Amino acid sequence: MDLEPRTEESRRARWDGEGEVQEDGVPRLSTGIHRLDSILCGGFLRGGIYSVMGPPGSGKTLLGNQLCFHHASTGGRAIYVTLLAESHARMLLHIRPMSFFAPDRVGTSIQFVNAFSVLEQQGLDGLQDLLRRFIRESKATLAVIDGTQAVEAHAEKPLGFQKFLRELQAFTGLLDCTVLLLTPTSPSRTQAENTMVDGVLELSHSLLGPRAVRELTVHKFRGSESLAGRHEMEIGRDGMIIHPRTEVQFNRPPSRAGEQRIRMPFGIPELDEMTHGGIVSGSTTMVLGPPGVGKTILGLQFLAHGASQGQPGVYFGFFETPPRLLEKARDVGIDLESYCQEGLIEVQWQPPLEHYVDELAERLLERIRERKVERLRVFIDGFAGFKSALFYPERLPRFFAALTHELRNLDVTTIFAEEADLFRTEIKLPDEDLAAVVENILVLRNVEVRSQLHRILSIRKMRESDYDAAAREFHITSRGIEVAPSFESAEAILSGQEVRATRGRERGRQASPARSRTRKGSRESASVRKVTKGGRKGPTRGVAGRRS
Repeated sequence: MDLEPRTEESRRARWDGEGEVQEDGVPRLSTGIHRLDSILCGGFLRGGIYSVMGPPGSGKTLLGNQLCFHHASTGGRAIYVTLLAESHARMLLHIRPMSFFAPDRVGTSIQFVNAFSVLEQQGLDGLQDLLRRFIRESKATLAVIDGTQAVEAHAEKPLGFQKFLRELQAFTGLLDCTVLLLTPTSPSRTQAENTMVDGVLELSHSLLGPRAVRELTVHKFRGSESLAGRHEMEIGRDGMIIHPRTEVQFNRPPSRAGEQRIRMPFGIPELDEMTHGGIVSGSTTMVLGPPGVGKTILGLQFLAHGASQGQPGVYFGFFETPPRLLEKARDVGIDLESYCQEGLIEVQWQPPLEHYVDELAERLLERIRERKVERLRVFIDGFAGFKSALFYPERLPRFFAALTHELRNLDVTTIFAEEADLFRTEIKLPDEDLAAVVENILVLRNVEVRSQLHRILSIRKMRESDYDAAAREFHITSRGIEVAPSFESAEAILSGQEVRATRGRERGRQASPARSRTRKGSRESASVRKVTKGGRKGPTRGVAGRRS
């Protein structure tokens, strides 16, 4: 029996290109499972022994098979050893529909071994000899042992199982063979196992209300960093797919963006004047307002104006299907369809059904990276779509901060629509944590005067920029959103006065010599008036142009 340690040259020669060496200099075994390598910061350490725990139906057998087939597809050799598990015929029947399944690998680069009879008749020593023989003869660089609880059950004394693991670890480490032990979750049974192995992964499957939740947790991983906490997981035709938590995945963003920042206008002259040329590139803007007030149209105008200047954009929405979105844009004079056909604007729509919130973040960020464009504009139509995908609502502030930080790192200028209470008269931010993260806040609201609804726009926050704090009336027309050139009509509306032909008066003042005085006056916010006991009204002035 050859137990001599192999040289690094011989290890590389028998590896056939598999097992990349990461920045930390440690040879790794890639799992081929979506995002699992990211969670393990490169994959399993070659030659290590790892325990994968989980209740029945959590995906342990699927993970082991998916890892074997991926390993074989990259030039490695694997053995899959079953103890108290389903028959090989049934197991292969269940994984046959999976996209990773390759029948030509079975019996060649992947050997399936049923070792329960050997364990039952010859005990742990007989099983150890069988494993050594198969690993050596097949030159396996990966071994999966399914049903480790049977080994512990056959141990004659408590230390017998630990001795078995120690000898297996020494042997496979010398032969540079990575081992996975698949076992049901049981604290009393796995305590000894977990102290001996190099890493412990747990798969869980539970219900939160009516929703089924699959998660993966790395409890232990010697010799390397890993992404801590629970990570969302799903099982489909492509096998196991894992979505690392966004707030852990991007917890070390660069201290500052490398690109020079510029202004990104909306293409609405009066609003661009209020923002002193537009919002700053690489920033995040919350557009807050009740349903139907015009948030989607404002976001579409932002994308369309950028496209007219050659700047690409992405619409990421949940509630408007692409045909209905294009129809809505046509109704207000926005030629969204032409920009989509030219490839300047991309519509990403996901129906508001059951999603994983980290999957949504991945979908948005991965597509941005794939496009490799500069000065990208993104409009997220309905942040409620992310909120509804959260299994744990307390994650929202950290998730949102991580997502926006990564968008800034990619030099993406982001606007997202956030719902406000339809019947609330005063302005109240729905989430103070979200408001603290964003650079800019625009508020759109409806105000009823004498049974007529009027739309009011105001800027509540702009970091790193001066802005006009006065509220202004706006209208949705066949040319999109049009904003009044001064605060006067909004002042009349908010003070409860009857408004007659305000648009005509405002348009008439554009040609008046007094326009400069009106513009100067608009910098003093008179959007709210106090009513005195005697019925007299006096303005409460806000300081415009301040920095937030």
